Amino acid sequence: MKTEQKPDYMVIAESVMFNADWKQALDILTASLRSFFLFDNMALYLKENDQINLVDVVYARAMGRGKSAEADVDWGLEVAMSVLESGNTLIKKPGSATPRDQRISFPYFLGLPLRTPNGIIGVLVFVRFGGPTYTQEQVADARFLAAQFASMFERKQLYEQVAALQDARRQIGLQEDFIATISHELRTPLGFIKGYTTTLLRPDTKWDDATRNEFLTIIDEEADHLTSLIDHMLESARLQSKTLVMNFQPVRLDALLRDSVLRIQARYKDLKVTSDAGASPVVVMADSVRLTQVFHNLFSNAAKYAPGSPVHVHVSQHEDFQRIEFIDEGPGIAPEHLGYIFDKFYRVPGYGTSGSGLGLFICGQIVKAHHGVLSVKSEVGKGTTFIIDLPLNYPG
Repeated sequence: MKTEQKPDYMVIAESVMFNADWKQALDILTASLRSFFLFDNMALYLKENDQINLVDVVYARAMGRGKSAEADVDWGLEVAMSVLESGNTLIKKPGSATPRDQRISFPYFLGLPLRTPNGIIGVLVFVRFGGPTYTQEQVADARFLAAQFASMFERKQLYEQVAALQDARRQIGLQEDFIATISHELRTPLGFIKGYTTTLLRPDTKWDDATRNEFLTIIDEEADHLTSLIDHMLESARLQSKTLVMNFQPVRLDALLRDSVLRIQARYKDLKVTSDAGASPVVVMADSVRLTQVFHNLFSNAAKYAPGSPVHVHVSQHEDFQRIEFIDEGPGIAPEHLGYIFDKFYRVPGYGTSGSGLGLFICGQIVKAHHGVLSVKSEVGKGTTFIIDLPLNYPG
């Protein structure tokens, strides 16, 4: 009969504590456990949503006799429920003698609570098919293992809570910045509109036609700016609630891009745009108005944040998607910001205070509604490339 070795408790503790990937840590630990603790199957159950009687298996491994019948063997759910209800270690033996050729039908269970200072968070279950039963020394070893697993999952929950709090704090910070920014952005056009309107209405002054037209042009432009800000906020809300209606139809990308280039160059006279979109006309299912909105926003960003840089639009067809790249030679975006620029309210520091932080978020949501992906790559000092991947076979 095989003699079980004594466990190296320090090695076990370090394996559980210092491996950031808990599943990998469990794989390594489970493989080494059988050198000193005989078992065929092991399962870890965790409580769901702090409910008393609800458990969910988060990890299970068949190591011995049950491996060939892994889908059919008993993983000890009933034992886990009993341990969770009682809070005590449970040894459960089969109710009859064990024929040598039917061991898989005679499991010996050992269930141990995963206990933390905040209470029991789950159950560790070991299974031996056909025996032998668990000795007191083995139960003591198993309790140590259960304590290590409980500690690991408690740390995992704490890390997740800290990450959630940090994300919430970042979102709050972004929203506060957004409120401050949008307040400024709304006040600026309102201030212009109010100021020039009041000036035109002064009863003690007569304005010539050229001056009056200049003032009215400023009022008109600021009213458009104000409308754009409000539209962005409304579109953002509708996209998140999935209530923004999309009108999908066959669209020629080359024609859509050509029209977009003409419009953006009419607005930004100094912006130089080159495109190879006409080289391979492709039809995709799209909402032409919303897709044009995405193109316009990406062109506008290049004009504002990479002034003086030309923009090249590169179109390429892949096996199941069409790729459109907007490439500028501007200052680029630092790596620490790339993961956030499609987030709601996010604005890259150092790029001025204008903008609501909603433009790229809206673009990303529109492309997502097309079952596509909007991504970015950038290198500081060498420029930025925004990439749109649209499916050739629209799934909806």
